[in-house]
Amino acid sequence: MKTTASKAAERRPSHPKTAGELLGFPPAPKTGKDRLIAVAIELLYRRGVGAVGIDQVIAAAGVTKTTFYKHFESRDDLMVAAVRQRDEWESRAWMQAVRKVAGDDPRRQMLAMFDVMDWWFNAPDYQGCMFVNAAAEFPNPNEPVHRAAAAYKQKVRSHWQELAIAAGADRAAASTFADCYTALMEGAMVLRQTQGRNDAAWAVRPAVEQLMRTYLPEVGED
Repeated sequence: MKTTASKAAERRPSHPKTAGELLGFPPAPKTGKDRLIAVAIELLYRRGVGAVGIDQVIAAAGVTKTTFYKHFESRDDLMVAAVRQRDEWESRAWMQAVRKVAGDDPRRQMLAMFDVMDWWFNAPDYQGCMFVNAAAEFPNPNEPVHRAAAAYKQKVRSHWQELAIAAGADRAAASTFADCYTALMEGAMVLRQTQGRNDAAWAVRPAVEQLMRTYLPEVGED
């Protein structure tokens, strides 16, 4: 009998893709402000907010302090802009990756999300979820960085609710489904990040399938 890990391995590309190859790359920055945000995103993801200073960002972006303060009042102001910019790009990138696997079928997209997550968890440059990391570094829910990261997570949750409605669930069932589905997604990320489980997405997939059977009407059901 095949294990969850072996089944997941069979579905992965023979050569693991980097996160960039899997999700694509953001547009190249064209202005000083864009370069500051792009560098902040990279450093925020690789090092965390606490390890990123204004001077580091300015040097890596190749701009002056005057340019920095023309666009941002502080480091935290830049970090909020970075999280929001990453939100805008990543929302599109993930949905495009899911549609490559599942097309426009809402049910297939719900499962395909975990295929894409499995590939991401096994990417050689995987370093966790930037939004979870940012929210954890700013645990106060009133902090602007925390709010920006939470807004992304709330938007993703709303997307799954609307997809459940598209799959035939009524709004109340779709809301409960979205809460549970989101919890399974986040749980898979925690399992991957804290326990090094490369197969975390597939480990929770049976629960996702059961969730769909519970809250989504069968295809063809009136």
